[in-house]
Amino acid sequence: MEVTAGYLGGTKFEIRARAHRLICDQPADHGGQDAGPTPPEFLLASLAGCAAFYAAEYLNTRHLAASDLSVRVTAEKTKSPARLASFLIEVTAPSLDERHQAGILRAVKSCLIHNTLLHQPNVDVTLRSAAIAPAA
Repeated sequence: MEVTAGYLGGTKFEIRARAHRLICDQPADHGGQDAGPTPPEFLLASLAGCAAFYAAEYLNTRHLAASDLSVRVTAEKTKSPARLASFLIEVTAPSLDERHQAGILRAVKSCLIHNTLLHQPNVDVTLRSAAIAPAA
């Protein structure tokens, strides 16, 4: 998988994922133009979309109603280091018996993004920079 971010000026970036283009920006009160979600909002959107996909797959494979399915994700910020700390995934689904309630929760907990956040991944940072020409 690969995603790139290209600088558009100010606090705005164009995010590219396959053939898709998204704008990432900061709210006006943080110096941006509010032209798109912030990076933390994209993270929450990723978790919500993944959880919703797994929940819908559970419902659809069992021929249960999925039309009223929705997922809300919230997170709390913390400092030292600055990060998102505690996440809450709230799944709203049609009326389900206890067996299917447990099943949909198992399905959501199988989400790739959920598991990535639970099991600390390796994150390496590298820098590629053009060589600076010697002064004449």
